[in-house]
Amino acid sequence: MVLNWIWIAFFALAFVMALGRTCFLGDLEVWSQIMNASFDQAAFAFEVSLGLTGVLTLWLGIMKIGERAGVIEFFGRLISPFFSRLFPGIPKGHPAMGAIFMNISANMLGLDNAATPMGLRAMQEMQKLNDRKDTATDAMIMFLVLNSSGLCLVPISIMMYRAQGGAANPTDVFIPILIATAIATLVGLGALCLKQRIRMDGVIWAWLGGIAAFVALVTWFFASLPGDKVGTYSTFGANFILFCVIMAFIGAGIRKKLRVYDVFIEGAKEGFKTAVMIIPYLVAILVAIGMFRASGALDIITGGVENCVAWMGFDTQWVGALPTMLMKPLSGSGSCAMMLDVMQTNGADAFVSKLAAAVRGSTDTTFYILAVYFGSVGVSKTRYAAGYALLADITGAVAAVIVAYIFWG
Repeated sequence: MVLNWIWIAFFALAFVMALGRTCFLGDLEVWSQIMNASFDQAAFAFEVSLGLTGVLTLWLGIMKIGERAGVIEFFGRLISPFFSRLFPGIPKGHPAMGAIFMNISANMLGLDNAATPMGLRAMQEMQKLNDRKDTATDAMIMFLVLNSSGLCLVPISIMMYRAQGGAANPTDVFIPILIATAIATLVGLGALCLKQRIRMDGVIWAWLGGIAAFVALVTWFFASLPGDKVGTYSTFGANFILFCVIMAFIGAGIRKKLRVYDVFIEGAKEGFKTAVMIIPYLVAILVAIGMFRASGALDIITGGVENCVAWMGFDTQWVGALPTMLMKPLSGSGSCAMMLDVMQTNGADAFVSKLAAAVRGSTDTTFYILAVYFGSVGVSKTRYAAGYALLADITGAVAAVIVAYIFWG
C-alpha cells in the first residue's frame, strides 16, 4: 500500500511541478523533458533486466548445485539459531535460510552481482511458504529491510570512484561508511523486530554482538593498512571468498555424485525467466522516478532545504550532498551520478564530496530492491516494507552526516 501511494506521488508531483513551471515561468520544454525521461527510463529498465540475465543465469545455476549438494541446507542449519528468531515463519533447515545467509554475506562483501541472484533465490524459497501469493510475508519484509539497510564491509566501487576522481586518500571514507551502514542496519532491524513482535532474547543479542565485533575487527584491519593497499586487499578478499564458494558448491556436488553440469543448466534456465518477470516492475518504478527528476521537483526540494537550514543558522555544508541522499533510495545510477557531480564540482577531497560518498555507501537502493525482489515472485501487496526500508535509508543518511562532521568537519 505504501509503495502504491509513493508511486502515484512521483507522477502527481512531477505533473504539478511541470504545470507550475509552464504557468509561472512560461517553460514549455519541461513537458518534452518529462516524457523523454519516461521513454529513456523504460528503455533503461529493459537494459537493466537484460544485463541481469547473464548474471542471474550464472548464479542461479551455481545456487542450484549448492541446493542439490546440500550446501544451502548446511548454511541454513549453521545460522538457524539466529535466523529462526528473525524469520520465525521459515522452518528450521529450510533452503530459504541458506539463500538468505548467502545473499547477506555477498552484500557485506560488496558483491552486488552475486548478491542479487542469491536474494532472488531466497525470495522464491520464501514464496513457496506463502499462502497469499500476492502479499508480502513478515519474513520477506525482514529480508528486504536488511537488504535496504545495505550493511557492507567493503565499499569497493566508492573507493574506486574516489581514486578516479583524484582523491589523495580514496579509502578515507571506508570507516565512516562502515559505521553509518551498521547504524542503519541496527535501527532498521530493531524497528522491524518491534513491529513484528520478535522477542530480542539472548541468542539474538549474542549474534548481534558477534557481528558488531566482526565489523570492529574488519575496521581495525583495514584501518591498519597503508592507504594504497586497502582497495587491493579488499578486492582480493571479496573475490577470493566468492571463488571459494563456487568451488565449495562444485566440490560438494561431486561428493554427492551429482551430474554437476546438468544441475547447473537446470538452475541457469530459471535465470532468464526471472529476468523477464521483473521487467514490468522495474519499468513502473524507474519511469516514475525519471519523470519526477526531470520535472525539477528534486532541485526545488534541495534548494528549499538549504534555505531552511541557513535560516535556522545551521551549517549548510552538508546540503550539497542532499541530492545524493534523495536519489539513493530511488536509483543506484542516479545517486552515483549525483556523487560524481559533487566530486567534479568541489574536488574529491572536499568535505561535501566525502559526505556524498559516505551517504551513497550508507544504504542501498530501496525502490530498486522492492521492485526487483517482489517483482520476481509476483508480490504486489508489499504492506509496510517500503516504510521500514525508508526508515533504514533515512537513518543511514543522518548517521553519514553526523559521522562526516566527526571525521572531517
